[in-house]
Amino acid sequence: MLISSLRRRLFTGLTIFIVGMALAAGYLAYRWAFDEAMELQDAILLQVGSLAARNHLSTTLPSEGNIDGEAQVVIEEIKPGAAAAPRGNPVSQLPSDLPDGFQTVTRGGTQWRILVRTRSDGSRVAVGQPTANRDEVAQDSALRTIVPLGILVPCLMVLIAVVVDRSLRPLSRLARHLDAKQSDHLEKLLTEGIPTELLPFVASINRLLERIAMMFDKQRRFVADAAHELRTPITALVVQAENLEQADLSKDGRDRLNSLKTGIRRTGHLLEQLLALARYDNDVSGGNPQGEFDRVLKEVVADLLPAAQDRSIDLGFARIEPVSVRVEPVALTVLARNLLDNALRHTSSDGRVDVSLFAENEFVVFTVEDTGSGIPDADLDRIFEPFFRGSHSRGEGTGLGLSIVRRIVEQCYGSIRLQNKPTAEGSGLRATVCFPRK
Repeated sequence: MLISSLRRRLFTGLTIFIVGMALAAGYLAYRWAFDEAMELQDAILLQVGSLAARNHLSTTLPSEGNIDGEAQVVIEEIKPGAAAAPRGNPVSQLPSDLPDGFQTVTRGGTQWRILVRTRSDGSRVAVGQPTANRDEVAQDSALRTIVPLGILVPCLMVLIAVVVDRSLRPLSRLARHLDAKQSDHLEKLLTEGIPTELLPFVASINRLLERIAMMFDKQRRFVADAAHELRTPITALVVQAENLEQADLSKDGRDRLNSLKTGIRRTGHLLEQLLALARYDNDVSGGNPQGEFDRVLKEVVADLLPAAQDRSIDLGFARIEPVSVRVEPVALTVLARNLLDNALRHTSSDGRVDVSLFAENEFVVFTVEDTGSGIPDADLDRIFEPFFRGSHSRGEGTGLGLSIVRRIVEQCYGSIRLQNKPTAEGSGLRATVCFPRK
C-alpha cells in the first residue's frame, strides 16, 4: 500500500540519517573525551614532576584512603651511566640519555608514559604511569561521554516513529474515506483538518470526482433519453403485433408472430428497467414521506401471485409486520417487485418463495427466500453490476433488476445482502434488505 510504503520510506531514511550522524558524533565525542583524559593525566604528571624536581622525591607515592591503583604515580631518580632496568621495577635504572619531557618507553614488556625533569644541580628525576592504566581511565571517561548519546538515539527513533505516524494519519484517513465511498456517491472531499501539503492533492481528487460526476450525469441522461424515445416505436410495434393477431395466419406465421411479441415484450421490459435505473441514480430519499412498506409489499405479492400459481410456486408471507420507512412508495414497489420477480424466475415448479417484513432494533428488515439453485460463488461479486445476468440466468431478465434494487437501497442509506442458504436448509437464495426506521 502507498501509505505504508511512504511511512516506511520516511522512517527508514530518517533512521539511516540519525544513526549515521549518531555514529559520527559518537566517534568524535569518544576521541575528544579520550584525548581530554590523556591531557588531564599528562597534566597530573607535570604537577607531580614539578614537586619531585623541587623536593627531591624519589619513591612510589603512597596509596592512602581509596586511591585507585590505576592512578598510582611512580617517581625514580635517573642515575648517570644507567643503561638498562633490572627485573623488578621497570622504571628503575632508566637510561641516562633520555631527553627531558614526555615520552613513552617500554620496560619489562610494559609501556610507560614518563616525564623526565632535570634539576638545577644536574640531577634528573622521572615520573611515570603504565600506559595500560592511563588508556583504561581514558576509555572509561570517553565511554561515559557517549552513553547518553546511545540512550538518546533509540528514544529519538521511537519519537520519530510516532511523529511520522501522526503526520501521515490525515493521508490514511483520506484513503479510508475514498475506499468507503460508494461508486455512485461522488461528493467532494472535505478540506477541513487536511494538512496544507495535502490540499493540492485533495483539490486534484475533487476535480477528478467532478469530471466523473459530469460523465455519469451525461450517461444517465443519455440512457433516460434513449429509453424514453424508444418507448414510442415499441408501443407502435405492440399495437401492430396485436393487429396481426386478428389476421388469418398460418401455423408458421402464428409461431413467428409469437416470437415477435416475445421480443417486443422483452425490449419493452428492458426500456422500463433502463428508465427506472436512470431515475434511481438520483436521490430518492430526500424529503420523502414515510411509506407503508407492508401495504406496498402486499400489493406486489398479490400482483405476482397468479404468475406464481401458474408455475405451482408457493409464494407467501413467512412474517409480516406493519412498518414504515422514509422511501417513496413507487421506489418500494420497484424494489419489492424486482426481488420477488428475480426469486420467482429462478425457482423451479413446485418450489417455494417466502417473504418476511419486520422491525428489528433500529432497522426495518425485508427478506426474500427461494428454493432455487442460488448464485454461483464466482458470480456473487458481480451480481449487482448492470446487465450482468450470471452464468445460470433464466427467463427474460435484463440484468438490471438487482442493480436498480441496490441503487434504491443505497440512496436510502440502507444495505442489501445476497447469500446462498446453508446446505442444511436446502438450496436457494436469501436476499436481505435493511432500511433505517427513521
